[in-house]
Amino acid sequence: MINRLFQGPAAAALLAWLATVAPAGLAAADAPAVRGSPAPVVSVAAARTREIVELTQVTGTLVAREEILVGPEIEGLRVLELLVDEGDMVEKGQALARLSRDTLLAQLAQSTAQLGRADASIEQARSAIALAEAAIAQSEPALVRARALLRTGAGTDAVVEQRASEHNSNVARLNSARRGLAVSEADKANLEAQRDELNLRIARTEVKAPAAGLVSRRSARVGGVASMSAEPMFRIIADGDIELDAEIPDFRLPAVRAGQKATILPAGGERIAGKVRLVSTEIDRATRMGKARISAPGGAALKIGGFARGEIETRRATGVAIPASAVLYDAGGAFTQVVRDGVVSTRRIKPGLVTGGQAEIVSGLAEGDVVILRAGAFLNDGDAVDPRPAEPAPREITGAR
Repeated sequence: MINRLFQGPAAAALLAWLATVAPAGLAAADAPAVRGSPAPVVSVAAARTREIVELTQVTGTLVAREEILVGPEIEGLRVLELLVDEGDMVEKGQALARLSRDTLLAQLAQSTAQLGRADASIEQARSAIALAEAAIAQSEPALVRARALLRTGAGTDAVVEQRASEHNSNVARLNSARRGLAVSEADKANLEAQRDELNLRIARTEVKAPAAGLVSRRSARVGGVASMSAEPMFRIIADGDIELDAEIPDFRLPAVRAGQKATILPAGGERIAGKVRLVSTEIDRATRMGKARISAPGGAALKIGGFARGEIETRRATGVAIPASAVLYDAGGAFTQVVRDGVVSTRRIKPGLVTGGQAEIVSGLAEGDVVILRAGAFLNDGDAVDPRPAEPAPREITGAR
């Protein structure tokens, strides 16, 4: 009875109705095999070896790779002039601001005068030494002669004592002059140290950049008083390098490694190529998220503090792939329907990365195997079909997780 139903005009009418209500390839698969009727048409595609790229999606905040805080090295002076503004690129040693130096210059003039007095004291002490040495040069021979005359009886004790007293006085004056010279030289050294300190303080009234970079913030104001305990006058992004401080789920963190290619997608901006510079070894206990730093090339149009997304290339390999619609699942796992010589056969497979409408096949298929794109679940092993090739798939498969 059933065989008679699906023969002749009735079978042709049923197949025509199924073709109008079912998607391509599905009507033929759903229709029961009719004795003497043509095989159902199915869309097929061949498994091909393609380059497969796995991407890990991340989100985070744009931060400076290294932020330099610039503050005054001298306190209590007012800001006279600001030489740079936010967004300016500066070189190492470039002046950023100037502080008032009038008081320091007055102290330097006073120190210079004191140094002049110290030099005069030194010269006076040296003159005293010279006079004392000259007096000794006279008193010492006179004492020797008086002692010689006393031994011959031509001299007296009084003369010897007088000559000895004069000589001792000259020696004492010499020692005193030498000590005075030492004191004057010490005073001069102290004054020179004070002058050097004043020169250093004067030099520090010019706030300079310790390294080259981009000025990201300027908190200094003209007329404000410089303080080392207050907020830094300037913040500089070293070399202008900005990174994405990305958060990564803990189960994806093992696949991320330093040196991997990455892309930064700032809000409202263009894609910027970068790479993973650093992967944190710690996972936050509350959020179960790890951290990674994605560096951007110098000069990239990024703003610190902004939100950005990122993509990390965690795997790039060449493997066999088929359209994702050809992969089916049941209690036994994944499978696909393979067509060979117009006959359907079921093949167990192990899928890998599934993305962009394509599925990587780790095992179970070889390059060139022809699989049914759709309606494979309505076909059984041994069914005859009329395979029709579908549009070719892209040569590179890129997917995100």
